[in-house]
Amino acid sequence: MGRGDISMPKGKSMTTIIVCDTCDYSMLEKLHDGKTGGEILAEHVERLAADTDLTVKRQSCLMGCERHCNVAIQAEGKLTYVLGKFEPNTHSAEAVVEYAQRHAESESGQVPFKQWPQGVKGHFVARIPSLS
Repeated sequence: MGRGDISMPKGKSMTTIIVCDTCDYSMLEKLHDGKTGGEILAEHVERLAADTDLTVKRQSCLMGCERHCNVAIQAEGKLTYVLGKFEPNTHSAEAVVEYAQRHAESESGQVPFKQWPQGVKGHFVARIPSLS
């Protein structure tokens, strides 16, 4: 399939936030009120992304256990970003959703630093090139 065959307009592919739902709640606690930190963060992200064009998926273990809580932001034909060291709270979820919206608006997935929400600065773990 050639580049011209993609049905979504360039820069408009579906951006997905993947939240690790097995991340510990904190360095000292795996669970808080019976839930992992990843489950709590996922609930906040799902709630905040509900009225957007973003998709949210849960994944058991993104293998960033030393940097919990972890998320990945990806879309077909765009750069993928892995972020970590988030506290499982609304503030972190707001920053993740805001960054994902800017990723969705970007043709390549790259968001200029000056447009990063403050809450994602210092949380980037990896940038992965697209396969296409």
